[in-house]
Amino acid sequence: MPPDEVFDAALKRFLAQQRVDMRSLAAELGIGRATLYRRAGGRDQVLGHVLWYLTDRNLDRAVRAAEGRRGAERIVAVIGHFLNAVKDQPALRHFLATEPEAALRILTSKRGIVQGRVVDHLEGLMRDEIAAGSFAPRLDARTLAFVLVRIGESFLYADAIADGEPDVEQALEIIGRLLEGS
Repeated sequence: MPPDEVFDAALKRFLAQQRVDMRSLAAELGIGRATLYRRAGGRDQVLGHVLWYLTDRNLDRAVRAAEGRRGAERIVAVIGHFLNAVKDQPALRHFLATEPEAALRILTSKRGIVQGRVVDHLEGLMRDEIAAGSFAPRLDARTLAFVLVRIGESFLYADAIADGEPDVEQALEIIGRLLEGS
């Protein structure tokens, strides 16, 4: 995690739909670029933490919005609330439109922090439902979580991946079908 002042400055820039640039961050913080890199890592790391922070908040809201549901219905509801929140986030849409390669690398790479943590979160949600006896998946929870995240990414980031439009409803239909009978 980058130091608080670096994170706060990067988050502020990101939410203002400004480019998170290490040179300007260093200047804003009154430190050299080398010092910034030493303290915070590279740009992808800083943006990864900013994006994870926003993702984590959206995941928490999605779980709260799906309260009272159980099993596959709860899992689909959480995913749906989450995907819609991400789709409607102006700063993220701006980032995807202006820097699609960087955005996809940071959001969907196995080397980044965002995708792995989303998979972990979804796996935990499924394990809770399994433990409650309300969900019995046909695949192991880890594999299923990864597959569901990749489906969500494919439809959520369709504009950056394949010049399509984000289509949360299509993603949810496919995810729902995968979870039918679980």
